Amino acid sequence: MFPLLLMLALAGLTFWLERTVREEEGVHPSLRRHDPDYVVDNLAHTRFNAQGVVESTLAAAKMLHYPDDDSTDLVAPRVVQTKPDEPRMTLTADRGALSQDGEEVFLYGNVLVVREGEPGRSEMRMRTSFLHVVRGRSVIRTDRDVVITEENRVLSGRGMEYHNDSKELFLRERVRGRFEPKNKDTSAK
Repeated sequence: MFPLLLMLALAGLTFWLERTVREEEGVHPSLRRHDPDYVVDNLAHTRFNAQGVVESTLAAAKMLHYPDDDSTDLVAPRVVQTKPDEPRMTLTADRGALSQDGEEVFLYGNVLVVREGEPGRSEMRMRTSFLHVVRGRSVIRTDRDVVITEENRVLSGRGMEYHNDSKELFLRERVRGRFEPKNKDTSAK
């Protein structure tokens, strides 16, 4: 009886091994490893609105696309939003990633957001370690610590969401603020 059980176990193991090898043969070798299928140096992508006006640009020192999971990584990404009648907003980071449809950008490491000043409104700078950008909705968010500096004001907290269209800013927790009065020109007599 023992030799018969041993033969059945070996037959089952042989069948399983053959099936496993056949499944791997059907997959292209590039899809079994996380190697880029293409690399783009000095990427520049421009998005236009319906009237043909530049709405945003995405630039990166390098872009790498991986076919195994259809992911896209960016080295030194820079996103510039230039919507009409709005101040320019520039986002930079050490590295980033794109969603499959390109609508979402994920920025990692030394993330800096600069919203240019405009009449009646000073320049704003935001620093964090991670930022999620939803380009079509003009929303940026993070679940990490963030420091926002604008003229004589500093806000900090953990967890933030900013809606560029409505200019709404939400800080979630550990919110701190420092507001200093504007310097008045005392030299005029």
